[in-house]
Amino acid sequence: MCVNPGRGSQKFIEMSHERIRHLSRWIQEQNLSTLIEIDGGVNLQNIASLAKDGAQVFVAGNAVFNNPNPRQAISLMKEIAGRVDAS
Repeated sequence: MCVNPGRGSQKFIEMSHERIRHLSRWIQEQNLSTLIEIDGGVNLQNIASLAKDGAQVFVAGNAVFNNPNPRQAISLMKEIAGRVDAS
C-alpha cells in the first residue's frame, strides 16, 4: 500500500519509493521471481518512477475511473510502465 488504507483518491506516500527499491533489491539478492504490486496513488505522473523503482503490477483506481477515457488511461499507463528498465 502506498496510501493509508480506507478510501480512494488519497495522495501517494512518497517514502514508498524507497521501500519499493529496498524490496526490489532484496528480491534480486534472494534470486526470487516475486512480483512487486503497488496499490494506492498510482497515476500517469508517477507510474514511470514506480516501475523504475522495481514495481511490476499496478493497481490504479482513480487514475483510471476518474479519467474521461479510462481505456486510454490504461493504455497510456501500460505504455509508460513498459518503457522503463528497472535494472
